[in-house]
Amino acid sequence: MSQNSLPDRLAIDPDSPFHDEALLAKGIGIRFNGAEKTNVEEYCVSEGWIKVAAGTARDRKGKPILLKLKGTVEPFLKGDEA
Repeated sequence: MSQNSLPDRLAIDPDSPFHDEALLAKGIGIRFNGAEKTNVEEYCVSEGWIKVAAGTARDRKGKPILLKLKGTVEPFLKGDEA
């Protein structure tokens, strides 16, 4: 599976409409501005952003508070790394 077959947007939160459990089980990696990130909660390639947890801060529903970072987003399958 290539980068072209990965969705434009994906989230690890099961309540999100962009959540895909089967795809996440395969292992997705994210390169953000050329550096691999391991703490990405959600990404969008076409809009050029990732969301990462803001430390240990939680909202009133117990979910992590997310920061949106803008830049170049490159998702890849972990098994397809070169």
